[in-house]
Amino acid sequence: DLNECGLKPRPCKHRCMNTYGSYKCYCLNGYMLMPDGTCSNALSCSMANCQYGCDVLKGEVRCRCPSPGLQLGPDGRTCIDIDECATGRVICPRFRHCVNTFGSYFCRCHKGFDLMYIGGKYQCYDIDECSLGHHQCGSFSRCYNTLGSYKCKCKEGYRDNGTNCILIPNIMIEPPGSYHI
Repeated sequence: DLNECGLKPRPCKHRCMNTYGSYKCYCLNGYMLMPDGTCSNALSCSMANCQYGCDVLKGEVRCRCPSPGLQLGPDGRTCIDIDECATGRVICPRFRHCVNTFGSYFCRCHKGFDLMYIGGKYQCYDIDECSLGHHQCGSFSRCYNTLGSYKCKCKEGYRDNGTNCILIPNIMIEPPGSYHI
């Protein structure tokens, strides 16, 4: 019988026991024998079944989340989203609002504004719906751009809400003291 445990390199990582015609590997306490014959920490991440991985600190497995916008859930294994927008900790630049995403957030331009890169920085600029023709003003009204939107006003001689302007009837009023025969 050949003592395989005495061979170099050693066939086992931790402990080796010679058997007749073969050998058996054993692991030290706190480790487990893997199918490939290596020893792995019994408190490994694969055993903990963490959603995103874990850290082993002082012999204790602790699941971790890959982003500061996630926190460990009540089960200690899965990560749940922190809504940064709802916490009030996020302050978006002017003309932007906070949009939550899983594990993070971003600041989106308000409706009526476009994100543009001008002067070396990104900012939300007002869209001029009037000059672009992106308005619902009728043919008898004028479009006036406002910050983030626009307004329609009827042209002179027309009235209504600005989008559906109608002609004001031209009623002739007789001056007092005139008579029709």
